[in-house]
Amino acid sequence: MEYTVQKLGSLAGVSTRTLRYYDEIGILKPARINSSGYRIYGQAEVDRLQQILFYRELGISLESIKEIVTAPSFDGAVALKEHREKLLEKKEQLEMLIANVDKTIAVTEGRMSMSNKEKFEGFKKKMIDENEKKYGKEIREKYGDDTVNKSNAKLQNMTQVQYDEVTKLAEQVTVTLAEAYKTGDPAGDLAQKAADLHKQWLCYYWNEYSKEAHAGLAQMYVDDERFTAYYDKEQPGTAEFLRDAIHIYTGMKK
Repeated sequence: MEYTVQKLGSLAGVSTRTLRYYDEIGILKPARINSSGYRIYGQAEVDRLQQILFYRELGISLESIKEIVTAPSFDGAVALKEHREKLLEKKEQLEMLIANVDKTIAVTEGRMSMSNKEKFEGFKKKMIDENEKKYGKEIREKYGDDTVNKSNAKLQNMTQVQYDEVTKLAEQVTVTLAEAYKTGDPAGDLAQKAADLHKQWLCYYWNEYSKEAHAGLAQMYVDDERFTAYYDKEQPGTAEFLRDAIHIYTGMKK
């Protein structure tokens, strides 16, 4: 069966403008253009659109989706299995949050008690899942599954006091780093303070700290554009400055 832009948009629940944009950026080309100049989509394009929408639902950027679905090695069947796994993870997270809300309602109605740790389990699980989605592949390749799994378990078992402490530390790193960047000196007192705060922050997540791993993570902030974008969002060059400060702090750069 074939579809025009309007029919495919109606079928998939997306706008015709979106489909035209997908054509423009090369992520979903029509099978052909008919004699009247209309875009015509076939079954292959319908399947491709389904894959795109799956990936969008998981929060993946269009640029990344394009790289995935247009790669010669792309396997639709394998992708569907991966989608299913991700959706099950999302389902587990939602069920945990719903259970958390149900417990909280019961607590407010005086039907049960709830520990402070239980109150935040769903939110910590969400943080773990989001980190896995964004950086899991790279982090696991660099540090190994065992290290990452232990780090996730450490976060999940954090007390509320520890969670508050690490959240405060993250804010201190951001503020101190911004001030240090203005000095232009990664070896200066402020920059070295930022590096030390960063180490303290890491130790809430890592079971073991090493200077080499700390320096390696700092280098990843520069090598991986997603990390770079996070640190450079206010002041371009901050990721490199932090990398240099940490390399000096750890003795990897004199």
